[in-house]
Amino acid sequence: MALDPGSITLLIGLAILLILLAVLFTFVPVMLWISALAAGVRIGIFELVGMRLRRVIPARVVNPLIKAVKAGLDLSTSKLEGHYLAGGNVDRVVNALIAAQRANIELSFERAAAIDLAGRDVLEAVQMSVNPKVIETPFIAGVAMDGIEVKAKARITVRANIDRLVGGAGEDTVIARVGEGIVSTIGSAENHKKVLENPDMISQTVLSKGLDAGTAFEILSIDIADIDIGKNIGAELQTDQAEADKKIAQAKAEERRAMAVAKEQEMKAKVEEMRAKVVEAEAEVPMALSEALRQGNMGVMDYMNYQNVMADTDMRDSISKATDGDSTNSKGE
Repeated sequence: MALDPGSITLLIGLAILLILLAVLFTFVPVMLWISALAAGVRIGIFELVGMRLRRVIPARVVNPLIKAVKAGLDLSTSKLEGHYLAGGNVDRVVNALIAAQRANIELSFERAAAIDLAGRDVLEAVQMSVNPKVIETPFIAGVAMDGIEVKAKARITVRANIDRLVGGAGEDTVIARVGEGIVSTIGSAENHKKVLENPDMISQTVLSKGLDAGTAFEILSIDIADIDIGKNIGAELQTDQAEADKKIAQAKAEERRAMAVAKEQEMKAKVEEMRAKVVEAEAEVPMALSEALRQGNMGVMDYMNYQNVMADTDMRDSISKATDGDSTNSKGE
């Protein structure tokens, strides 16, 4: 059955209308606009279209705005859209504002947005302000004045400080400061027994130092969860010092021995040199005697007397050596 031109035109018109409606409902969030109107949020349809043009997902702004209005918060679409364009999490900021209002905590949208853009979880910070968090430190070792090592583990109860959350130090800084305070307190104790008898002196001393200054937290309490005795560091240090002194003394003794050996070698060299000179001088004696005899400076009788003296000296040396040998044999027997 053939259609007349009027029917064809009507069908084409309906098709174009359906296409336009599909494009309209796709580009313009009509259902979201209806939900906002039903929740009492006054927002124009063209404002939603503008969000699309600004590459903003309307649901990411409108849904948090509906929650804020229902919670009694005075927020505008432009603020939420600006925070979204800045890369923030609009839904988390609104949830944090609602939680802060319920907990009677003063928190403005600007500060919540700044905390969120700083990379911190603003909702978690608000929850931590209501419900403080407990941070447990590892075992921290300190040495008392008597040289005994004392190990302590602390539990730090902290509450988020909203005013210092931007730019404030984190948990690692708090743990490091508390650890430093524990080491200092144990080190100032006269002996380890006082620390064991009164462990709360550590928490009281550390808490009084204001360690939360410049951090994003407020320290409520510091409790010593466990305390233990470690090594006798003083005795180990004394042992190591004694061993080092011993090695130093041995090195100095070896140095003195080496110097003595060198001195002995030097003296032996000098003795050998003197002996060489004596032998050289003795070798020159016959030549000097012959020269004296030729020149008449020495007579025959003088030469004979010299020979007698030499013979007498040799005889005495022989007797002395024989006597020394006999005494050595008698001792050996």
